[in-house]
Amino acid sequence: MALPKANRLKSRKDFQAVFREGIRRQGSYITIRALRPSCSTAPSKDTAANTAQKIGDPPLTPAKIGISISTKVNKRAVVRNRLKRQITAALHRLLPKFSPGWRLVIVVKPTAADMKCVTQQFLQELEELLAQIEVFNGHS
Repeated sequence: MALPKANRLKSRKDFQAVFREGIRRQGSYITIRALRPSCSTAPSKDTAANTAQKIGDPPLTPAKIGISISTKVNKRAVVRNRLKRQITAALHRLLPKFSPGWRLVIVVKPTAADMKCVTQQFLQELEELLAQIEVFNGHS
C-alpha cells in the first residue's frame, strides 16, 4: 500500500532541496534527511493546494515523504521494493503524528538488506530518528 498522494515527495526539485538544505540524522539501517517547514518557501507545482485561505496565511501542506533505496543496498529490485513497501507500511502508522509542512527523505543503508525482513528494531530506529528531528506533533 503506497503513501497517500498528498504525502508523497515526488519532484526532483523537492528531493534536491531536502538534500541541500535539510538536516540529517543517521542510524545503523537508515538515514533521514528532513527539511523544516518555512513560511518563505513557495510550494512546488505538485504540492500547491487549490484551497481558499486567508491572505497572508502560509499554506498548510501535509508532510511529504520520499524513500530512496540505491542499488548499493541490493542489486535485486525485488529486495529493494520489499524494503520500500515495509517502510511505507510503518509510515502509515506514524503519518497521523506528523506535523504539517515537513519534507522528508528516508535513505536506506546497505546494512538493512542483510536482514531477511524489516524487524521491530528497524522500525523502532525509524521512529526514534523521526522523534530526534522533532517531526511529530508535540515532539513525542
